[in-house]
Amino acid sequence: MAGVVRYHATTKKQTREKHIDESLVVRWTLISIAVLFITIMIILPLTVVMTEALKKGASVYFAAIAHEDAMSALRLTLITAFIAVPLNTVFGVLVAWAISKFKFRRKQLLLTLIDLPFAVSPVIAGLVFVLMFGAQSYLGPWLSEHDIKIIFAVPGIIIATLFITVPFVAREIIPLMQQQGITEEEAAVSLGAKGFQVFWRVTLPNIKWGLLYGIILCNARAMGEFGAVSVVSGHIRGRTNTLPLHVEILYNEYQFSAAFAIASLLMVLAIITLIVKAIVEWREEVQNIHL
Repeated sequence: MAGVVRYHATTKKQTREKHIDESLVVRWTLISIAVLFITIMIILPLTVVMTEALKKGASVYFAAIAHEDAMSALRLTLITAFIAVPLNTVFGVLVAWAISKFKFRRKQLLLTLIDLPFAVSPVIAGLVFVLMFGAQSYLGPWLSEHDIKIIFAVPGIIIATLFITVPFVAREIIPLMQQQGITEEEAAVSLGAKGFQVFWRVTLPNIKWGLLYGIILCNARAMGEFGAVSVVSGHIRGRTNTLPLHVEILYNEYQFSAAFAIASLLMVLAIITLIVKAIVEWREEVQNIHL
């Protein structure tokens, strides 16, 4: 009997050790694949960008960044993000509130429309706005008569960016609001809180990290958008070129060092966005631990 018990104990131990060995192999295999993929797809391209940007020396690098057209492109990129992100933040919060706190017909249709920019090619979106506001559109003569420029001007770039970045904030906080439910809001209303007080003191604290995360993603897409903006901008130097469009123009003109220098500027903006994102995620994790 004792021998049988020892045999089963030994078998269980061997099975456990085998499972541990297999889990270690799987773990390190997956980690190696992830590291290799990140190295090839992210680290190497970023290294190439910085290497090519500094290939002709720091003086050429900083001259490309300080060029008047580059500064104009940077200014337009920041202005576009500064306008598009707050508007989409307000819209995202309002539509998330409506979807998660109220019952109404065609709610699924509204969710589908919010996701539409994910499904539509940015180039097609830009073309749609050209057909809506261009010189040959129904609105074209009226816009021309009142000297209102949308296509091949800053308003067109902002509108295209707004469309492309619509889903990010809304889609980030809708699940949070749905998970939160309406119990806390109803309790606050029963205690005499008004609409804005309910949102500020009850809803917002529960969604603040998700809201910040959505804003960061929205901002990153707004600064890096190319397709839709390329169609509606007209590529006018110093006026309607954002940073991605300016990189394309420089590259097509064989000014490779300048193109990579501007690309590195975009890379720096992306890294700053990632750092902010990491801080938000860390703060959220710390708060969840304390809760």
